[in-house]
Amino acid sequence: MGAIAYYLVLPFIYLVSYLPFRVLYLLSDVMYLFVYRVLRYRKGVVTSNLERSFPNKSGDEIDAIRRGFYRYLCDLILETLKTLTITPAAVREHFSPGDMSPFEHFFEKKQSVIIVMGHLGNWELCGAYFAQLPIHQLYVIYHPLANRQFDALFYKMRTRCGLRLYAMKETFKRMVEDRDKLTATAFIADQTPPPSKAHWMTFLNQDTAVFKGTEALARKLDLPVIYMAVIRERRGHYRLQSELLVEHPNELPENALTEMHTRRLERDIIAYPETWLWTHRRWKHQRPAG
Repeated sequence: MGAIAYYLVLPFIYLVSYLPFRVLYLLSDVMYLFVYRVLRYRKGVVTSNLERSFPNKSGDEIDAIRRGFYRYLCDLILETLKTLTITPAAVREHFSPGDMSPFEHFFEKKQSVIIVMGHLGNWELCGAYFAQLPIHQLYVIYHPLANRQFDALFYKMRTRCGLRLYAMKETFKRMVEDRDKLTATAFIADQTPPPSKAHWMTFLNQDTAVFKGTEALARKLDLPVIYMAVIRERRGHYRLQSELLVEHPNELPENALTEMHTRRLERDIIAYPETWLWTHRRWKHQRPAG
């Protein structure tokens, strides 16, 4: 059944990917009406996440953020499909680099780095843009899909502009193998880890399990950690924002780096709430007793 579904939707995916951006956004407007008004996709999850994260906001304010989020979610989905055929030059037209001095500093020192970021803005299009910059070779951690046809398709979408991938289970091994290369390895760290293996802290006003893998690998390999955010300046146009968190992770107490990058992401979510992934069941676990 998986292969049949793949070949049924593949022509539609390619059709969407070839649409000009102005037509793509008209389609997104129609898609928003269906997803938000008719399908009501995960509307209860989104509403609960927003109300708990912003307890001081009024119902009207929550509603405005929710509508803005669903509009952006439709843009995000179609922009991501666009990466299947978009040219590298077209990607560059939709990004401005912002302050990339942390990367330039370590590139000049011939020092690899770790990037930590969240599901804020278009992280897929960001990878296609960053991979073209004359700095580190970008690697992104990904979780292979169970369906091998869709997995191959998404692999192609993500790598065609120069980005490279590490399968999640092979990350440490591959990073060690590539230590002689000048790399920037990107972790999207706002995943939901198993409660017993998480660092627990308050995030967006809620008790939250936080993924510790970024800090663990940074400490093992003693690599500088740079926080990066994808800021949407207007529809279809983004700016990269980067900030050095720490040059030598082992100089920090345990869990300090995890708290640092989580707090930094929290600040950007509060500033740009419509562009974070609110459909994710981020708070489905409770802190284990003791």
